Amino acid sequence: MTRSVAIPLFALGRPGGWSTRGSILLLNVLGVAGFLLLWQVATAGGFLSPLFLPSPGQVLSEAAQVAATGELWRSIVDSSRRVFFGFALAALFAVPLGVLMGLWAPARALVGPFVSLLRPLPSITWIPLTMLWLGIGEAQKIAIVFMGTWVYILVYTVESTKRVDPLLIKAARNLGASDLSVMREVILPGALPGILAGLKVSLAISWSCVLSAEMVAAQSGLGALIWNAKDWSNLALVLVGMVCISLTVLVADLAAGVIERLLQPWERHRHV
Repeated sequence: MTRSVAIPLFALGRPGGWSTRGSILLLNVLGVAGFLLLWQVATAGGFLSPLFLPSPGQVLSEAAQVAATGELWRSIVDSSRRVFFGFALAALFAVPLGVLMGLWAPARALVGPFVSLLRPLPSITWIPLTMLWLGIGEAQKIAIVFMGTWVYILVYTVESTKRVDPLLIKAARNLGASDLSVMREVILPGALPGILAGLKVSLAISWSCVLSAEMVAAQSGLGALIWNAKDWSNLALVLVGMVCISLTVLVADLAAGVIERLLQPWERHRHV
């Protein structure tokens, strides 16, 4: 009989292995650097035409130019403001409703059909209606983010609340806990990891919503920047806008991770 032998390279989770924070950061940097190097070699060597894909140097040069005019920073601020206002409104509406639906079957029966009907609709389908209702100002773009996000937050919250172990709720009640105590000490802490995961996923979705709104009717924002750059056949500027979106979402993810660790101190060992 042969004995299985663990391969050290894949011994994840072992102290000093590849799962340490420093090792993961090093692999992240190496991956990005390798990708940029391949991109530069492909464009400089003539394997890819700059007409279809500008080199990293051209993208960096374009970013420096548009940043010097201040347009890039204004676009990032405008898009971020729309995303976070719309996302915050969606979370304030969907999380309490989701907890209620997760705990109370009649609420699920009342709201569930509307959720099933609205969930398949992409955010871009709300643009004509919101333009008629709200015009083409800031409120319309925030409404697009709200309409494209709240359903996903609701679904995550409902499922996370339903998955709280009923034995824990029963045990708390047997020990004399009030309804408010059961909610505060058992249900919300049990559902919180799933709710936070849903908020993180929905935050990324909210960026696609605001870009849809900005590409159709906006004079500012990263979506407008990308769309106008497309009209000028300035692919380097298009890539600048795309990279800025990714970096902004990355910063938001890092902030969300910090908040997650603060709200769930018992889960810190999982955040490597």
